[in-house]
Amino acid sequence: MRRADRLFLIIHALRGRRTALQARSLAQTLGVSLRTVYRDVADLQLSGVPIEGEAGVGYVLRKGSDIPPLMFTANELEALVVGSRFVRAFAGTRLAESAQSALLKIEAVLPPELRERAARTRIFAPVWRDQYREDFAALIDRLHAAIVGSQVLRLEYRDEGGKPSTREVEPLCLSFWGGKWTLGAWCRLRGDFRNFRPDRIGTCVPSGEVFVETGERDLAAYLRAVGVGKLDLG
Repeated sequence: MRRADRLFLIIHALRGRRTALQARSLAQTLGVSLRTVYRDVADLQLSGVPIEGEAGVGYVLRKGSDIPPLMFTANELEALVVGSRFVRAFAGTRLAESAQSALLKIEAVLPPELRERAARTRIFAPVWRDQYREDFAALIDRLHAAIVGSQVLRLEYRDEGGKPSTREVEPLCLSFWGGKWTLGAWCRLRGDFRNFRPDRIGTCVPSGEVFVETGERDLAAYLRAVGVGKLDLG
């Protein structure tokens, strides 16, 4: 568990309590040592969080104080819930898990009436899992990682007519068009921007090269190109 997540969960565990919470109980809940809990609480106190108590006694939030809840309207919360469901259904595994984790944290500090509203929303994006879906989610994860790491990718790709080609591309972004994903990239074979459909990618491996975005072939230039005309799909 990341340290930031532990600190969040410690604060949440103390919210609304009237009796002291023992450090040993926190350690068991978080799966860490007592020493880690003591250090985390001390750091929270130094940062201004109004926690009272000490090792062996337990911890409470100072009387009369509380950590204010996140201030979302009902419509804002519903948008977050629906967005999380779409990410879980259509994005890669890493982003899907992160979206669900973020939503759980948000719901943990919401007033009951808003938490109930979140549970009642009737916009769904059903998640199904078969081998094709698992493989596709893994591919989206790899493409996303290559974008973040500025990694040149070597693709085995088939265009709309089924014609195969091998491309080296500089990946810039992923776009979801309400049914299909595309990878926006600079294609070294064509010497221009291209959109690649992940479902037409046969193999996708990093070449080992890291590219540097330049003014004529960076994300901003790609977006300008999208704005002035439709890009060829390969």
